[in-house]
Amino acid sequence: MNTMNKLLRKLSLGVVCLLMTAFICSCQSAQTGGTFEVGKNTFLLNGKPFVVKAAEVHYPRIPEPYWEQRILSCKALGMNTLCLYVFWNLHEQQPGKFDFSGNKDIAKFCRLAQKHGMYVIVRPGPYVCAEWEMGGLPWWLLKKDDVQLRTLDPYYMERVGIFMNEVGKQLADLQISRGGNIIMVQVENEYGSYGIDKPYVSAIRDLVKKAGFTDVPLFQCDWSSNFTNNALDDLLWTVNFGTGANIDEQFKKLKSLRPETPIMCSEFWSGWFDHWGRKHETRDAATMVSGIKDMLDRNISFSLYMTHGGTTFGWWGGANNPAYSAMCSSYDYDAPISEAGWTTPKYFQLRDLLKQYLPEGETLPEPPAQYPVISVPAITEWEVAPLFDNLPQAKQSEDTKPMEQFDQGWGSILYRTTLKEDVKGILHIDEVHDWAQVFADGKLLGRLDRRRGEFTLPLKETLKKGTRLDILVEAMGRVNFDKSIHDRKGITNKVEVVSGEQVKELKGWEVYNLPPFYEFVSQKNYQAGKPVDGPAYYKATFRLDKTGDTFLDMQTWGKGMVWVNGHAMGRFWEIGPQQTLYMPGCWLKEGENEIIVLDLKGPAEAKVAGVEKPILDMLREKAPETHRKDGQNLNLKAEKVVNAGTFKAGNGWQEVRFAQPAAGRYFCLEGTSNYEGNNIAAIAELDVLDNNGKPVSRENWKIVYADSEETRSGNRTADKVFDLQESTFWQTVDNTAYPHQIVIDLGKEYNVTGFRMLPRAEAGAPGLIKDYKVYVKKSDFTY
Repeated sequence: MNTMNKLLRKLSLGVVCLLMTAFICSCQSAQTGGTFEVGKNTFLLNGKPFVVKAAEVHYPRIPEPYWEQRILSCKALGMNTLCLYVFWNLHEQQPGKFDFSGNKDIAKFCRLAQKHGMYVIVRPGPYVCAEWEMGGLPWWLLKKDDVQLRTLDPYYMERVGIFMNEVGKQLADLQISRGGNIIMVQVENEYGSYGIDKPYVSAIRDLVKKAGFTDVPLFQCDWSSNFTNNALDDLLWTVNFGTGANIDEQFKKLKSLRPETPIMCSEFWSGWFDHWGRKHETRDAATMVSGIKDMLDRNISFSLYMTHGGTTFGWWGGANNPAYSAMCSSYDYDAPISEAGWTTPKYFQLRDLLKQYLPEGETLPEPPAQYPVISVPAITEWEVAPLFDNLPQAKQSEDTKPMEQFDQGWGSILYRTTLKEDVKGILHIDEVHDWAQVFADGKLLGRLDRRRGEFTLPLKETLKKGTRLDILVEAMGRVNFDKSIHDRKGITNKVEVVSGEQVKELKGWEVYNLPPFYEFVSQKNYQAGKPVDGPAYYKATFRLDKTGDTFLDMQTWGKGMVWVNGHAMGRFWEIGPQQTLYMPGCWLKEGENEIIVLDLKGPAEAKVAGVEKPILDMLREKAPETHRKDGQNLNLKAEKVVNAGTFKAGNGWQEVRFAQPAAGRYFCLEGTSNYEGNNIAAIAELDVLDNNGKPVSRENWKIVYADSEETRSGNRTADKVFDLQESTFWQTVDNTAYPHQIVIDLGKEYNVTGFRMLPRAEAGAPGLIKDYKVYVKKSDFTY
């Protein structure tokens, strides 16, 4: 019996030891997690081949209470990964003050993704583009006059290192090897479109590693036309392109350089973003689905940018340049999941495809229910606080300076001076960034719009000595692409009066900061009253019996911003195309709610209703849609052809060098035929080459003339040839015959030695011009 007991005790101890060993191994497995690696022609997840099907979503463009619903929508679509940027300027709005709480809690977002079996690709920048204010870089970097962004500038790199370390504190332990779900991390973002500086990209890579991202593949993304400019040997290379692109052509160079690398389209553009004053953008669903099928059939990984765009709440919208054009608050992007999180026909077309590429034995869950939608009766009773009667403490400055020099990041800024003598002639503001109203003793003299290059205002009458001159400038969003990210706001230089040969700079200014924060706009002297013909704040309350998503109809208002229950909802502008603001129900309350509207222009009628559907495509811009005036025809009969030739068939950049340089400011490209035998001409991008064979700056280019522009089925105007976006293009209409011409004012005279042309990216390069002629002149052409 004793022997038996000893044996049982030994067996029990053995079982306990086995269980303990199993438990310890389980814990160690949970702590060490899995692996994600770059294999031969494939990614390897835990040692097995894996195709990344990523949904690009942006956490600050989704209300935090809705994150889980959006993640589930992506999973039900057939995605296995989420791809997200980290927005530096959102997390460090003042130097050294970091915030990763609430809607900025990126770690929480990643954990929610892991909860639902989704992996994550992190893109921490520091630059992200994303149609986001300054491409994600903090405004306060611009307080340093000589700062050089996205370079090895010591101050810039010091701040990048501090930021990247903070991101590492949040996310490094969520790498898959440590039990998390992060499988890849990006180094910088599309740097080939900015410059050529491998030492800089290498330094960013080192900062990413130093922040703790050492366990998963690091990658860099660019376009097929420029990815080799900064490609580092130890990073994975991925390519970005849009729907309809020729996929063989996009990966051709990459495969030749790295025949055994996994192939990934790190941004497959599902749609496009909207600009104020331009038509709403859409992209064909069938073309998107066809492109994804083409990639999946070849085991090519992809990230669909955007799968869900969401909303650029508050003041975070960016801008393109050249020419300056600010982004709308809606970031619907014509994505499969709408701005409000609704599944769309595009969603279900893609879902039907992705069902066919699931791992064996898996099925797709049903999409989650969308949040309820409500209507809100029109709010018509307002208290009003005229802006000029509710100014903060003034700052004194002898000179006008950019907004940043007055320690302001966003919003509007008022420059005020009292004229010391009579003034007449032309008021020149160098420069307005971005939309200004000029007042004399409270009377509106005129408005200036940077989008139109308006920086001068003729004074119809002499302004007498002692007149109070007010210049109210709204910052519409810092440029988020190319060198123009050095985009200071307000009046960036000086104010002059030009009268004949005399130029006099105005001095002695009072400057008023008007930030867009709820704490600022709520603390005004609101009084019951009628709408004001001019800039003013409006406040009202409204009651709800139940909450739900809605869309604030701003059609009768001029230009400004909205806050509801302390949340900055975004910008509105009567010109459209966006006329509503998405109002998430999670930010509303049963009972009393507060709304504040800042209208810088003044409403036609002060009312706001909550409607059940968005209005994203109502354009009321009075400017012509095309660059050809009625009855205008370009006359080239007497002009000298400086070059003539034939473009090669196919995709990709083509460069033409002239036999002799041609001096001029006006560049005309005339297409006389195409390869398809139809009427259409199309060009994605153009560069003009200087005396050294280098592309001249496109900062001050203007389209003087285009004989034909397609504006019915898309925004295919001629300015697309220099918008720095390879997926947008100029296209002529299908019922206007060849020849087709485009005339560009280069901004100043150059010795032109040639040009570069990029056709459309789709297979076969639709609309590719075959035969062409080039004209260069010092003065404009005859029309």
